[in-house]
Amino acid sequence: MSKLYLVPTPIGNLEDMTFRAVRILKEADVILAEDTRTSAPLLKHFGIEKKVFAHHQHNEHKASSEIVRFLKEGKMVALISDAGTPAVSDPGFFLVREALKNDIQVECLPGPTAFVPALVNSGLPTDRFTFEGFLPVKKGRQTRLRELAEEDRTMIFYESPHRLLKSLEELAAVLGEERQASVSRELTKVFEETVRGTLPEIKNYFETHTLKGEFVICVGGKGRT
Repeated sequence: MSKLYLVPTPIGNLEDMTFRAVRILKEADVILAEDTRTSAPLLKHFGIEKKVFAHHQHNEHKASSEIVRFLKEGKMVALISDAGTPAVSDPGFFLVREALKNDIQVECLPGPTAFVPALVNSGLPTDRFTFEGFLPVKKGRQTRLRELAEEDRTMIFYESPHRLLKSLEELAAVLGEERQASVSRELTKVFEETVRGTLPEIKNYFETHTLKGEFVICVGGKGRT
């Protein structure tokens, strides 16, 4: 029976791959990967030998119609990203929407994603939170930050190493220098690290420490820290 599976992959530690994820990838007729070069070692490690095609932000609109046609033929397709859960700050949303428009079953397996452990590790309130993903690089960046100034839920952001210090500085300027936060990097990996404190304190720390890996910023909501 045709079905599109979204299969989370480890964000660093291969032991986080589930038995079910391995089974689905072995059973799939085709695997779609954000970057076939990145996924190759993972698939080899688990003995998964399948046709793998690239499906990323630059080709997903064009490729989705062909994938839907393939699914309509009764095939089973699995989508993976470089790390974590597909469609969460990674390609996948457009394909899911197109599949659903064509009455194709879609199923997302539970599994690794960076923002959940970062939120739980942060020590900030977890009962209500908002996942903001990556802030706009240029256009709309300040508007987005101002919109979040009154947010009372814990806010979660993804950030790259070369923009981390700038983002911490801008968050402090808009949200206030006393706002409590945490920054996690290299989650599930050997050098996993979480730094907690005010936004300026965390910025000061990373000015003299390693800026490597993927970063998750958690910021306390207004009046809740």
